[in-house]
Order: sequence, then C-alpha cells, then structure tokens
Amino acid sequence: MKFHNIITVFAGGALLFSVAGCASNKPDSHRKLIWNDEFNGKGLPDATKWNYDVGGHGFGNEESQFYTKDRLENARMEKGNLIIEARKEKWEESKYTSARLLTKGKFSFQYGTVEVRAKLPKGRGTWPAIWMMSEKMRTWPNDGELDIMEHVGYNQGYIHASAHTKDYNHKINTQITDTVFVKDASEKFHVYKADWTPERIDIYVDNQKFFTYVNKEKTYDAWPFDQPYFIILNLAVGGFWGGKEGIDDTVFPQKYYIDYVRVYQNK
Repeated sequence: MKFHNIITVFAGGALLFSVAGCASNKPDSHRKLIWNDEFNGKGLPDATKWNYDVGGHGFGNEESQFYTKDRLENARMEKGNLIIEARKEKWEESKYTSARLLTKGKFSFQYGTVEVRAKLPKGRGTWPAIWMMSEKMRTWPNDGELDIMEHVGYNQGYIHASAHTKDYNHKINTQITDTVFVKDASEKFHVYKADWTPERIDIYVDNQKFFTYVNKEKTYDAWPFDQPYFIILNLAVGGFWGGKEGIDDTVFPQKYYIDYVRVYQNK
C-alpha cells in the first residue's frame, strides 16, 4: 500500500508528519531475516526468545512499577500481538506492575536492521520503550545503549531516539537525540526501525528517518557499537523522565501492543 506524508520542521528541530495508509512490506533482496517474533501464539511470551528483568520500586531510572515474570496480567500474547500491560496494583513495595522483556542470553546481533511494529500506551506516567544494549555490558553508558523508541505520556505523540555512550549520554547532558511527532502513536500501529552499520545508525518511524548517529571519532568512548547487542521491550511507570510531571492513576491499566519484532542482516 502506498503512503503519503506531510513533513514539517518546527521549533526544537523535531519533525511532524502524518501518514495515510501504511508502509509496504515488500520482500527486499538486499536483506535477510535472521530473527523474528510474530507473537502469533497465546499465553506467555515465547521463553525460547525472551527473558525478563524483574525488579521493584526504583528499578532502573527511579521507576515506580514492579517488573514481574511469567505473569499473564503483565505480558502475554493475544490476537497476534504481544501485550505489555501496566496496572495500578500493589506488588511487594510497588504501587504498579508491568513487564520488561529482553533477548539477552537468547539472541543478540551486530549490525543490521531491527523493525518493531507497535501501538503505544498513553497517559501521564507511562514510559514505553524499544531499545538495545550490549550483550557484554559492564559499565553504563560506556558499553553503549541505543534507544529506538521512547515515549513519555505527559508529552503525547513525541517519539524520541537516542544513543548513549561514555562521551555522549544524558547524565552529562551530551546525549545524541532527536524527536518526531506522531499524532496517532497511541491509536494506530507504526513501524519503528533502526539501521545499524559500522559507520552510522539511522532510526525511522514508518520509513521516515528522524535520527542519525555517525561514527565520526572512531573511539570506543564515542562509538561502542561494534559488538553484539540485544533487544529490550518495556513499559515503565514514572521514573525520572516518565514521571517528571507525575503519574495519572486514572489512566490505568495501559496496554503496549507489539505486532512483531524482526531483525535483518543486510547484504
């Protein structure tokens, strides 16, 4: 199906675009599918493909949820989608539950294209993400983090992509980042994609590129992205960024839908 775009650059350098229809998924002879999950089953996510991070209040980035494991209420396959659901409920020391799935120890790759078709939750305090980290992560951010999609609910529709390294990260306000506005990110599915080569990383929404990080300095401190990385899907509640303007308890439960995750090796 063809799609038509309207692109506008506005203050802050972010892009605004609307999409009519959806991008075509025609076979591409220049790339080979090497890993995927179409989430066509029922019940818990495929344990041969996904592990869980488990943790409570303050986990990760000062977040408020408890990440559970093997709990259908928080992560399940249903009607061809993975659903990660954040719920307002007491769980150990936390007031909310959710899930964080990752392919660490199951699948990692070096260079290629990753595509995730997803529909995002909404509401103040929600913080869904699609991101990647080094399989041999020793110290953050020295070994790198790539954020393909982040969305904070108090800033509805603004999609963020970032690269974090020792030299460039948010702790020292040097992170390489950019933003695109997708007005129906929580109403419709969109494809979030990263193209990763030894020279650069480009990130797209529905084939519209809005972020680029180039390997200019050729140092590990600026470019640790020459090693295998794994994929992470999660829905946080609150946190130093997602909870910056508080948490609206009236919006829960909130569901994060992932139609598929596909990784390609490019020729």
